[in-house]
Amino acid sequence: MESGGQRRARQSRWVTLQLCLLLNCFHSISAQIKYSIPEEIKVGSLVGNVAKDLGLDVSSLAERQFRIVSGTDGAQFEVNRNNGVLYVHKRIDREELCERVSSCLMNLKLVAENPMEIHYVSVEVTDVNDHAPAFLEEEKLFEISESTPIGRRFQLPAARDPDVSHNSVRVYKLSQNDHFNIQIRDRGEDKVPFLVLQKLLDREKHEEHRMILTAVDGGNPAKSGTLNVTVIVLDSNDNNPIFSQEVYSVSIPENLKRQTSVVQVQATDLDEGLNGEVEYFFGGELDPQIYEMFILDKNTGEIRINGDIDFEQNAIFKLDVHANDKGTPSTSADCRVIIKVLDENDNKPEIEVTSISNMVPEDSKPGTVISLISIKDKDTGLNGKVACSLSDNSPFELKPSFQDNMYSLVLNHRLDRETISNYEIVIKATDCGQPPLSTVKTLNIAVSDVNDNAPQFPQNPIELYLVENNVPGKSIFSVSAIDKDLNENSALTYDIAREEGNMIKSSIFLNINQENGDISALKSFDFETVKSFQFQVVATDSGSPSLSSNVTVNVFVLDQNDNPPVILYPVNSNGSAEGVEEIPRNVNAGHLVTKVRAYDADVGYNGWLLFSLQQVSDHSLFGLDRYTGQIRTLRSFTETDEAEHKLVVLVKDNGNVSLSATATVLVKVVEPKEAFAASDVKSSAKVDEDTDVTFYLMITLGSVSVLFIISIIVLIAMQCSKSPDYTSKYLQETNYDGTLCHSIQYRSGDKRYMLVGPRMSIGSTIVPGSHANTLVLPDRRRPSEEVGWRSVISLLLPTFVVIIAMCCPWC
Repeated sequence: MESGGQRRARQSRWVTLQLCLLLNCFHSISAQIKYSIPEEIKVGSLVGNVAKDLGLDVSSLAERQFRIVSGTDGAQFEVNRNNGVLYVHKRIDREELCERVSSCLMNLKLVAENPMEIHYVSVEVTDVNDHAPAFLEEEKLFEISESTPIGRRFQLPAARDPDVSHNSVRVYKLSQNDHFNIQIRDRGEDKVPFLVLQKLLDREKHEEHRMILTAVDGGNPAKSGTLNVTVIVLDSNDNNPIFSQEVYSVSIPENLKRQTSVVQVQATDLDEGLNGEVEYFFGGELDPQIYEMFILDKNTGEIRINGDIDFEQNAIFKLDVHANDKGTPSTSADCRVIIKVLDENDNKPEIEVTSISNMVPEDSKPGTVISLISIKDKDTGLNGKVACSLSDNSPFELKPSFQDNMYSLVLNHRLDRETISNYEIVIKATDCGQPPLSTVKTLNIAVSDVNDNAPQFPQNPIELYLVENNVPGKSIFSVSAIDKDLNENSALTYDIAREEGNMIKSSIFLNINQENGDISALKSFDFETVKSFQFQVVATDSGSPSLSSNVTVNVFVLDQNDNPPVILYPVNSNGSAEGVEEIPRNVNAGHLVTKVRAYDADVGYNGWLLFSLQQVSDHSLFGLDRYTGQIRTLRSFTETDEAEHKLVVLVKDNGNVSLSATATVLVKVVEPKEAFAASDVKSSAKVDEDTDVTFYLMITLGSVSVLFIISIIVLIAMQCSKSPDYTSKYLQETNYDGTLCHSIQYRSGDKRYMLVGPRMSIGSTIVPGSHANTLVLPDRRRPSEEVGWRSVISLLLPTFVVIIAMCCPWC
């Protein structure tokens, strides 16, 4: 039998290719192929070369994950990714897969990715004659009255053959007998055998007749099954019950309650008494499970529901009903009851999601296929027609396939993970029944990160105020940037930009921790050398490709009291702060003896100098101005005053820890004649000196004029070539009223700061936290004038400082 089946399998194997290639708008390709194979084909047998029939590249099948995704239907088959062959994976029994269905089609769905392609393959499983007809009983017993007329029919049990078409039961044969023959009647798709009396019975001659009923199918070779038929001849009850209809047909909706009446059959018997009383019974010729769904009232013939009626399980029921009278022997009649079940909308749609990826990159283009959606509804007609929709306000849409109830979930808008990182897509499927039923399925789609955000600094530019004399190698500041991306795309490293230009001079003395952005100075800064500088910090993420941004750091060095006062006058030839002054004895009170001049490189209070007499021979004779350093007489000299007086002047700054220096002035009191003689000598020397001074002043004034004209030209060129940029410029002013005091001005934002000496400007204000030496000056200029004048001052101020410095020896 197996060799014959294999031979027929080889003979009946055929392939019908029906390629319907459709290119739809979401970049997926679909095709339909149909193959035909016999059942019970050997596992591993070739069904067809899908890749060849579809025109796919065999070498890319494994990379594109070519596979079957059609669920339980696809478990019987597998596809070889190496050669694209569809082969049998499990034993195929057509009767098990498609019971009571003449055409057995198995629909497979094959998917290939990158790009997405969907192919539908139908495999028709043809029937082979692998089952012999069989009867439910081994023997059938009939009790027939001898008065039974010729031509009376007795229904025989029908044989069951799971095979279909020509392989099912085709012929019934009865063994040789003089009184009976066989008659076959078609009732729908079934062939029902009847035992027909062709010769009157005579109980006295033969009380019993034994025959063999043989059922033969139409296979090649044919298979058969037998049933023993025994007829016992009884005495006469010569009228049989007669049904009003040979076939009763009725339609009922599914899901009816139990005990609901379906139909009532009726048979009449012309006999009287017990011979005319009829009882009804179900026949046992069909599947007994069918009769479990219904109950029959044997007295009335009413058929009621006894189980759950489900259209999706059984759309039609065929019942055989027998009517027997109570005569002895009993006579009977039979009829067929056909119950058709009408579909109700009692099944919700089923949503099947084949997810290509639950993680979607945020840079995915619109049109990218996210998932395949398959909708199933067990109902039929409008009850099985389904409409599918998505939740609102999502960047996805459903695009239908050429097959009914097939959709693709497609991206239709750009994604931004930093705005929304996860989507809950609610898919709702609603059928068209009355009332409509719906199913909801939630699909979670996560948006994966790509490096699309550059690091950002919270503030740009950054202003750093650094006290001079910092410790080399110690952290002075820390910068931090924020990256909205995730993981390595947000892992930042920091570097100091080493670009060519003015910033490189200062940035070479800085170091930055690449991981946390801590900036340390490699040297100690000196306010008197560098008052401000600028550098840039670059933050770079670890994405691919990496993104970066920079921030400008403006550093302002703050002064500390680290410079002691320097005595400028008096100074002797050895460099010591000592000097001799001669004055006439006849000078009046208030006479200017000399002026002690000092200088402090610090600014503000640190450079504000105060003078005091540390040692004096006569406190009543000399007085010292605390701010200017002028030494004047407090009274006139008397004859008793000594001729020589030693004054030690202490010069001290106003720092938190003040620093000081001392100068010694030796005052000699001489007679007026000697003073006049000394005055004449000095006057003569003074004339020669003034001549030289005049010459030097003329040269200086000429140089200043040239420098002034050049400065104006440069200023105009700068203003025309570029817009004003943010800078911090410093202006030095020299107050040389006996003490060289610095007045340093600079700007930061919309405020102007000045570090002043001993005499503050009227209307200036001390800024809190400025170490008591920084003033905020009221700014009454317009922004445009401010930029221009600040540039002029910055260019001209060095020139005037040079003039003052050159003039100082003669002032």
